[in-house]
Amino acid sequence: MKASHQIAFCLLVLLAAGFSATRLSSGKTSATQKQKPAAAQAAPAAQQSQVDRGRYLVEDVAMCGECHTPRDAYGNTDNSQLLQGAAIWIVPVQPNTNWAMRAPALAGLPGFTDAQAETILEKGVGPNGLAIQPPMHIYHMNHADSTAIIAYLRSLSGTYPRE
Repeated sequence: MKASHQIAFCLLVLLAAGFSATRLSSGKTSATQKQKPAAAQAAPAAQQSQVDRGRYLVEDVAMCGECHTPRDAYGNTDNSQLLQGAAIWIVPVQPNTNWAMRAPALAGLPGFTDAQAETILEKGVGPNGLAIQPPMHIYHMNHADSTAIIAYLRSLSGTYPRE
């Protein structure tokens, strides 16, 4: 990917994240939530807000499912296996010996600690200390975006939160 395209993509991700945060913060409080003491509803509401924001970033902005979800015989994503890992279906225009052949499972973040996931999303560096392989984009997300994504991915297997 050309540097100008990477910069444009990063700006798009940042704008979308800002829009999402604004949209999520303008939600109304339900009657049930009004009856609970503020301390009792603050933590679950904050965690759910993180998960919702992460879902938006994963599904609507970065579109992680396009590579990390298996495809059926017609090339459509098999959403019954959402983010379970898949063979890479796209090929580089020019030969690239560093091209990944498989996208790892993201649902539940199996095999990744939160710190490793943060390093991947914030610095583009994998657990092995090497840069993420193409076709994966190297993200330089802010910490709030990466923690929201991690909260969402952990929620897909019921393992959130994880230290």
